[in-house]
Amino acid sequence: MTGSVKIIECPRDAWQGLEKNIPTARKVEYLLALTRAGFRHIDAVSFVSPKHVAQMADSEDVMKHFLASLPAGATPPEIIGIVVNEKGMERALATPGVTTLGYPYSISAYFRRANANMTRDESRKLVAHLRQQTKSAQRGLVVYISMAFGNPYDEPWGPEIVEDALIWLKDIGVHNVSLADTVGKASAEEVGALYRAVKDCVAGIELGVHLHSRPEDAAAKVAAAYEAGCRRFDGALTGLGGCPFAGDDLVGNIPTEIVLGTLAARGAQTGIDPAALEPVIKLTQSIRREFATTEMVH
Repeated sequence: MTGSVKIIECPRDAWQGLEKNIPTARKVEYLLALTRAGFRHIDAVSFVSPKHVAQMADSEDVMKHFLASLPAGATPPEIIGIVVNEKGMERALATPGVTTLGYPYSISAYFRRANANMTRDESRKLVAHLRQQTKSAQRGLVVYISMAFGNPYDEPWGPEIVEDALIWLKDIGVHNVSLADTVGKASAEEVGALYRAVKDCVAGIELGVHLHSRPEDAAAKVAAAYEAGCRRFDGALTGLGGCPFAGDDLVGNIPTEIVLGTLAARGAQTGIDPAALEPVIKLTQSIRREFATTEMVH
C-alpha cells in the first residue's frame, strides 16, 4: 500500500490560537522556510473577522510580502485561505497567491451555530456559491467536514451522516474534502473505521484527514488512516494548534514530523526530506515561545 502522499502544513491553524500577535514579517519568514523545506501545500491564511481571530487580520499583507520574497523563478506553493462567509470569500479571491479556498462545513448543528451562526441549508448554500465562484476564478476549493468523527454535544452522528455530506459535496462538484476530528475525539480504530466506511461513496474526490490528537496517540491515528487508504494528511510542526473545545491542553494538531515518520515507515513518498525540517522546527519553537503567554497547544 505504498505510494505518493500529499502533506498539507497548517501554520494558520497553529498560529490562530496564540495569545500574542505574530508580526507579518515573522509569518512571511516562516512561510518561506516551509517552502525551502519542500512543503508544496500550505494552509497559511484565513479571511475572517479580526474581532474573532485577530491573529489573521494581516492575511492580505502576509501574502503580498510572501509572494514578493520568493526567489525569482520559483514556483509558489499551493496556499489555502480559510473563509467562513461571503465577505471572507471575496477577500480571499481578491488576494494574489491564494490558490485554494477552504471552508469548514460542520455536520454538528450546535458547532455550526456557535461558529458560523448558520443553519445547515444556509451553510450548504454558501458552499455551493463557493464552488461556483472558485471555479469561475480558477481557484481550488477544499471543504473540511467538521466533527466528522463525532461530537461532544450528544447530537446524532454516524458514518451515514458523513456519507450524506460527502455525496452532496461530490454532487455539486467539490473535488477535495478533508475529514476533521475537530475535538480529537476519535481513537485510531475509529479513524480507520470511518475512513473505510465512507471512502467508496466518493470515488474521484481527494479525501483527506485533518486530525487532532494527544501526542502519544498521533502516530497510531496517522497509520490507521493511511492503512484505510488515506493519501492526504494535514499536520502542523511540533503539534502546535488545535481546537480549544477539546477540553484538553494536550490535544492539538497532529505533529507533521510524526506524520512524515509514520508514513515513511510504510514506504510512502511525501516529497519532504526529514533532514530539511530542522531549521523550520527551530522557527516553530521560537514562535511558540515568543507568542504564547503560556505553553499551550491550541
